[in-house]
Amino acid sequence: MQDPEITDFKHFIRLIGRGQRAGRTLTVQEAQQAMTMLINGQATPEQKGAFLMLLRVREETAAELAGFTLAFRAVNLPDFASLNVDLDMGCYAGKRRHLPWFLLATMVLAQSGKRILLHGTHEPNSKRLYLKEVFPQLGLSVANNVAEAKLSLDTLGFAYMDLKNINPALDDVIQLREQFGLRSCANTLARMLNPSQATCSLQGVFHRKVDEKHSQTACLLNEQNMLCFRGEGGEVEFNPERDVTLHIARQGQMESIDVSSTANNWEIKPKELVAQHLLDVWQGDTDNVYAKHAIVGTLALMLLLNSKLSWQVAYQQAEHMWQGRNKQWPVPLSANISTMPFNTQGKFYAH
Repeated sequence: MQDPEITDFKHFIRLIGRGQRAGRTLTVQEAQQAMTMLINGQATPEQKGAFLMLLRVREETAAELAGFTLAFRAVNLPDFASLNVDLDMGCYAGKRRHLPWFLLATMVLAQSGKRILLHGTHEPNSKRLYLKEVFPQLGLSVANNVAEAKLSLDTLGFAYMDLKNINPALDDVIQLREQFGLRSCANTLARMLNPSQATCSLQGVFHRKVDEKHSQTACLLNEQNMLCFRGEGGEVEFNPERDVTLHIARQGQMESIDVSSTANNWEIKPKELVAQHLLDVWQGDTDNVYAKHAIVGTLALMLLLNSKLSWQVAYQQAEHMWQGRNKQWPVPLSANISTMPFNTQGKFYAH
């Protein structure tokens, strides 16, 4: 419950900024009220920056993330719950080392009758490849509103939307990175947003311990089925070259599952990422061992979460589904589609 007597945002800055001894963390309710005030313009630009960067330095607690998530969920644009989605995937890291092979895993799952909503954004100066850029190169449409997302879900089984068309307020906070030079908690909140209120949410992160915090936050929010893991480059993609721990939250109960790497050899990072290679692998024109491991592993995560299977059973089923997929590309391809390669060289930021 919000405290009607708190009308000045500096109250929350004072609470978290007094230092290690005098300062404290926010409760779920306090965090929700603070972020609601920030969203509603009840904080000056200076207060907004101070609040977000104090949290960035100290790191947010699960209770704070839960409160912030509730605040942003309250301002999602309307009608997303009508999409009847089975799996929500926040794709906010972008790719740098490999193509987004998780897209092909999504397509296989969609062929089985599941409905998947992907959402993301494009961070300024991140030098990463985002789904928003990949989709047009594969003849796929980016949905700009709920009606277009529904059409894509009905015809393909999956849809992608940019965060600015789902929750402009949250996207505005993400874009502040250009001014701060640092990330805020907004990227974490976007992953947790689940705007369609899907029964399952799959989340990928980069940094250690953040996956555990996602699980703790999901428990506080009483999420039905949430799985968070350290994905390739921080994205929702299984990295077959590394062991990983899966953190699962189901209606207040947490579970962790350790999964071993599935690839025997390390893949050398290519100098360029070409979206056409996704199409080639899907149609079986190219045999890419790394891609197969990444796709099957990601699909296994989806099945483990959605169907509550063991890892071993989920992986076997994923292999069978990948081998038995319909290899015809689901949309017509125009000869005029641009396939600009993405340069993987140079400095980039971890997401």
